[in-house]
Parts: sequence; C-alpha cells; structure tokens
Amino acid sequence: MTTATYAVELIDVRKSFGKTEIIRGANLQVKPGERVAIIGPNGAGKSTLFNLISGRFGASSGEIRLHGERIDGLAPYEINRRGLSRSFQVSNLFTRLSVFENIRCAVLWSMKARYAFWRFLADLRDVNDRTEQVLEMIKLDKKRHVLAMNLTYAEQRALEIGITIAGGASVVLLDEPTAGMSKSETKRFVQLIREVTEGKTLLTVEHDMGVVFGLADKIAVLVYGEVIAFDTPDKVRANPRVQEAYLGSVLAEQQAQAAGAH
Repeated sequence: MTTATYAVELIDVRKSFGKTEIIRGANLQVKPGERVAIIGPNGAGKSTLFNLISGRFGASSGEIRLHGERIDGLAPYEINRRGLSRSFQVSNLFTRLSVFENIRCAVLWSMKARYAFWRFLADLRDVNDRTEQVLEMIKLDKKRHVLAMNLTYAEQRALEIGITIAGGASVVLLDEPTAGMSKSETKRFVQLIREVTEGKTLLTVEHDMGVVFGLADKIAVLVYGEVIAFDTPDKVRANPRVQEAYLGSVLAEQQAQAAGAH
C-alpha cells in the first residue's frame, strides 16, 4: 500500500514514443529532504524521466506520486501548484527583464497575484519581500537591476535556480545545473545548490561525477530506461553492475582525457 512516506515515487513507469520504449518500468522512492542525483549513459532516458515527473510528457503506464498523491496525467502547472518545480538544461529566462523582475514574475505566479492588474507591483509588499529574499539566497541582490541577458553564464544559471525555488516548492528538479561551467564556477554553484535547497527534496540530472558524489545523498543509476541501482554514493560506486554499465566507461573517458592533456 502506497503512503505519503515518499516525496517522489515512481511505480513501474513506462514511456514509449511510437514503438520505441524509452522508460522501461522505472521504480524510484525518494524520501522528503533527500538529495538524489540521476546518472546514466547518454540515451538512458534521464531527461525523459524528468519530463514525466514534471508533467511535460505523459507516462504510457505506471504511477507517479508526489507526497503520496498521483500526479501522472496532470498538466505541468498543476504539478507545480502541488509543490514541484524544475529547471531546464538550457536557461529559460526573460532576457530583457532585470534580475529582480525575473524573480518577481515567478513569485507573482506562486502567490496568485498575477491577475491583480489594478494594483501597482511596488505596492505588493509580500511579493517584493519574497523577491528580495530569493535574490539574497542566490547571491544576485547586488545585480537586481541588471538585465538577465547581461549576466554571466553562471549568474544566469543562478537566476534560473532562483526562479525555480521562488514559489517555495518542496520538491526541486534541476536538469544538468552545472553544465558548461568552469571548475571554480561549479564548486561555487554546488554550494549554492546546497544552500537554496536546504530542507527541500532535490532531484538532479548531472554528468559531472565530482558534483554527483559531492552533492547527492543518494544516486539513482538509469540504464536503458530502468533504475538499476539506487543507494548512497559509496555503495553505488562499489556496485559491480553499475561499474560495468556506466562508471567504468566514465572513468575510462576521464583517464583518456587526462592522458590527452599531457
């Protein structure tokens, strides 16, 4: 019997595009407050799984539950209102709005103030206070008036995370949050993610194994649309099946890159 013990629960979830089955009976149980990294080779179905959980795609079969309630079949905005928010691989910002205005748009949506067209935004004290709070959390309060298009890449990713958490969602999905960043930027960004998701449930798709092992409480390994392992980083690292299916190829690739640098 399914209970609300889990923040996110996948029960035999499948997704096919035509005759091609991408997700093949995925099962996953994420407890509230856990930080979970989803890893796997290219084509394993990681982004598809995120799209299923967030409602962009409908599952072909199976169940997806958020805090014990089924959300498969709901529209993305309905799932968002139930406390789940996600970011995307590609920054999705209002580039010609300021940093402050980008965050405020997200806050307005979450507070259902978007239809109050007869009120001046400056008068919405609760909205503006929450916007200021988020700006401080993502360390962009000093760039509040800068247009999003003029931020550095790392700052744009930070702004996107701010938009993702602005509504106070209890479950946050981050799709390759550190992609394209330098090592120093990645290190700072991992710390930022830790800070802004404190007390929340986090699911992230990430290819940088340093980020994965440094951030995640647990790792879910997705191979050919199935979760073949779900455990602590140390246990996943030592899992022979994971080594054979994924980590071995990753380590070999990293070693080859290191050899090529000499």
